[in-house]
Amino acid sequence: MSEEFEHIKVEMPIEKDKDGNVVSGKIDGNYAVISINRPNKLNALTEQTVEEIAKAFRALEPDQNVRAVVLRGTKEVTKKPAFSAGADLSAVLPKELNPKVPWHMALAMRRRHKFYDEIEAFSKPIIAAVDGFALGGGCELTLVCDIVIATTRSNFGLPEINRAILPANGGVTRMASRIGLNRAIRMGFFGEHFDAETMKDWGYVSWVAEPGEEFENLVHEKASWLGSAPTTALYVIKKCIKFGTKMEELGKIMEQMGFQLNSHAKDVSVGIKAFLRKKEPKYKGM
Repeated sequence: MSEEFEHIKVEMPIEKDKDGNVVSGKIDGNYAVISINRPNKLNALTEQTVEEIAKAFRALEPDQNVRAVVLRGTKEVTKKPAFSAGADLSAVLPKELNPKVPWHMALAMRRRHKFYDEIEAFSKPIIAAVDGFALGGGCELTLVCDIVIATTRSNFGLPEINRAILPANGGVTRMASRIGLNRAIRMGFFGEHFDAETMKDWGYVSWVAEPGEEFENLVHEKASWLGSAPTTALYVIKKCIKFGTKMEELGKIMEQMGFQLNSHAKDVSVGIKAFLRKKEPKYKGM
């Protein structure tokens, strides 16, 4: 892959010449690895981060040597392990968007939806390899993957309510379709974190392993299996399961409208300021 990225890194499968010598790539298997590479921010997501992830998937789509993709947080941990701790609340909106204009906020979320939707529409299997936090937008990113493999120290959650915002990157609608309405309501209303074993019990996580070698070997095993499986059958299975069983477009439009309306609530500025100042928010209910 020739494209350069700032917030992610992409590792490609090994390619060999006719004599068996490695000429490119690092991954021993027919799969690529996309790593979110913002360890000092716990791999928090900005619009640029998500756009880069979507661009990487776009570039990998036609590559016949890539038959599956692993999406993960970087292995180079500088603070705590994280797939992604969610949206980077310190990031500013693109200059053409004014946070004081309600429909600009709906547009901001529609743009973000475009990237999440593009990742979900990727025609090959995607494994979310989660080690550590998968919260907010990070948790929503695992929702557009096909399989979730997590370590025992991983936590999942939609904590946006604690900052007076909402999980509008498809989190409300996609989570309900994955784990059921009542569990999704609990996650959305109370902002709790749930460990990997609980999420496995709920049918969300497929495998749980100890961090380190056990986890890495498991991810490699499953990604390699998918990389060697019949691609057309996997394509049809993925499309039928993920898109033949749901209608989320209306729900995502409602998320965009809700994000627009909620963006001007005073509670939002209270929640975000408290987060950035590491203080407890005091909401007044408006």
